[in-house]
Amino acid sequence: MNNNLKSNVKKHIPKDWLCELRILYRLGKETLNDIIRTGWVNVVIITTMAAILMIFGACFRSALSISAFSKELGQALEISVYLKNSTDAQTVKQEISQIPHVQEISIIPKAESWQKLKTEMSLPNIENPLPDTLHVKVDAPESLQPVFDNIKKIASVEDMSYAKDLASKIELVNHVVKTITLVIIAIMALLTITIINNTIQLVIQSRKDEIEIMRLMGVSNWYIRFPFIMQGAFYGFAGSLLAMIPLNYVQNGLNNVHKFFMIPSPPNAQHLVIIIMFSMSILFGAVGSFWCIKKHLQV
Repeated sequence: MNNNLKSNVKKHIPKDWLCELRILYRLGKETLNDIIRTGWVNVVIITTMAAILMIFGACFRSALSISAFSKELGQALEISVYLKNSTDAQTVKQEISQIPHVQEISIIPKAESWQKLKTEMSLPNIENPLPDTLHVKVDAPESLQPVFDNIKKIASVEDMSYAKDLASKIELVNHVVKTITLVIIAIMALLTITIINNTIQLVIQSRKDEIEIMRLMGVSNWYIRFPFIMQGAFYGFAGSLLAMIPLNYVQNGLNNVHKFFMIPSPPNAQHLVIIIMFSMSILFGAVGSFWCIKKHLQV
């Protein structure tokens, strides 16, 4: 009953938006003062952050290109399906098209295959021994084996083949690229949090007396924490801005490689790298600050 009464009373209390804006202004001013107080160390921190983020961005963007190359090469791989005699190729094609991950199916009549073989080799005048063939393309290299296994169950299929070794190598490359990307993200997170942690620790030491006074006055813990967290986020944001300059050269270079091999560049790859880089750097910067505050201020 009392809780309901309190909630009803709170609804009728008008919010002082001007007061809240003043608090935000004050917090922003404190953040700016802390950054200014750090002095020339800001340049070192932002430059170091930019170097870390540039390496991450370049590796991540390269990983996207390698994945695009692998996918393009994987899509060029086909499963050759050889049909039994007196089998309707269109019926089998319709059956295979229902299998997940099948992208395209083309029918190669046995007469066409035999004629092509005769132009390439000197063959005796015998009856055509070749079967009708289906060439099946899938949407990704890792889908080749599952699709192969499903087609194998069809009764009208005599034999099948595909470049299994090449498909395995493509899949291995994709796995290695993803693993390396995750390792780089982990290293970037560790370095960013460590740098921010040490920087905020210095700022805390320089404001130790001021912070102690605010705590004695009953100032909210979040009021004390917020400027430090924003300072860490600022270093992440500024580092990302600086890292964008060399990343543009990396992007242009990779685009030229894609054009040379006539393989389309991953759509919106640069935008994706920038969004992830900014998001992660700001997040890791804020987290590094928060952990430092929790460790040294106990608030």
